[in-house]
Amino acid sequence: MDDAKIVELYLCRDENAITYTAEKYGKRLQNISFGIVGDRETAEECENDTYNEAWCSIPPSEPKNYFYAFLCRIIRNISLDRCRKREALKRKAYISELSLELENCIPSPDDCQQRIDDLVFGEMLNKFLGDLSSDKRKIFVRRYFFLDSIESIAERFCVSESKVKTTLFRTRNELKNFLIKEGYEL
Repeated sequence: MDDAKIVELYLCRDENAITYTAEKYGKRLQNISFGIVGDRETAEECENDTYNEAWCSIPPSEPKNYFYAFLCRIIRNISLDRCRKREALKRKAYISELSLELENCIPSPDDCQQRIDDLVFGEMLNKFLGDLSSDKRKIFVRRYFFLDSIESIAERFCVSESKVKTTLFRTRNELKNFLIKEGYEL
């Protein structure tokens, strides 16, 4: 069943929407969560919570054209919340490492003006990603959205870990320069 029909089922409050969503995207969503939480049982719980969140979010959202991305965002946030709760006193080193990598090229979230400009920033980030080559964009998104390891990205794209690291380093620098050029203070 295609995404638009599944979203229509959510809009009609038909519980079969969850069944069709699980059949079509369940394994992929669970793999995203497992990559973040590192535990199959927790990943399954996050997957189920994703279906619940999708049920509560549609309507008002109608993600007919970006349903999988919509689900990915939900499961990613739920999985990260689980990690934060589980590791409340000691932050997980992997997530901290990724935060540090992007720290120098993303504007500070504590800046009041930046909060006002969040939508504009999102559009700018999408523009930047849209201007990247397909390979660079995929590597960047796999690392910083899906939180994949360098090793798994190298395996996925059949390149060396060194190439992945270099690509990410250069892309972060390009992002930093792009944002400075657009007037963002870092």
